[in-house]
Amino acid sequence: MQTIQFEDWGLIDYKTAWDKQQAIFNEAVALKSDFNCPEKYQPYQHFVFCEHHHVYTLGKHGQENNILINDEFLKKINATYYHIDRGGDITYHGPGQVVGYPLLDIEDLHLTLKGYIETIEESIILTLKDYAITASRLQGATGVWLDVGKRGTRKICAIGVRASRYITMHGFALNVNTDLKYFTYINPCGFVDKGVTSMEAELGAKQNADEVKRKIFDHFCSLIQK
Repeated sequence: MQTIQFEDWGLIDYKTAWDKQQAIFNEAVALKSDFNCPEKYQPYQHFVFCEHHHVYTLGKHGQENNILINDEFLKKINATYYHIDRGGDITYHGPGQVVGYPLLDIEDLHLTLKGYIETIEESIILTLKDYAITASRLQGATGVWLDVGKRGTRKICAIGVRASRYITMHGFALNVNTDLKYFTYINPCGFVDKGVTSMEAELGAKQNADEVKRKIFDHFCSLIQK
């Protein structure tokens, strides 16, 4: 199993990050598919973190009516919009949110796609536990949630991935110091009956995003070694 590398792209335009991911993903899939030289294949195992400027992204099977504003209003709030090739519905990315793009060969990590998503979820759950935030999964919905089964169920982390030949791209978005008002302009992940929260909102103070990134990465690496 190849060692996973931590990588931070900082605050980066969404389309720039998407293009970078796509280039790495395409090359990794092509190399893995080259049956003439399988001995030359080395998995590209990078766990990328970043933040984005205000942007809404809609998954390949998402419903466009889950974005509740028009192009003119998008410009007014300095946001952009992309229909992309990951799973899931609509979500928001913006400053103060920790976005993770694990560019991994999960077959090399002995993970199925389902197991990979569950490992990401568990990494987030354990990270939040480090900050005394109790989080869990919601049956039938990917991501990480608070107060599941209660009236105030709210999402703190969205997950949407793409994979081919067990190579992954896209990933997760954990609300750390996120401006939550931007979620009021959409039905987050297609839900109309559940809220959205952040670590800052739950703890009453801004959190160190760089510290959060490292904790997520360390938990992920620990989980796959078990």
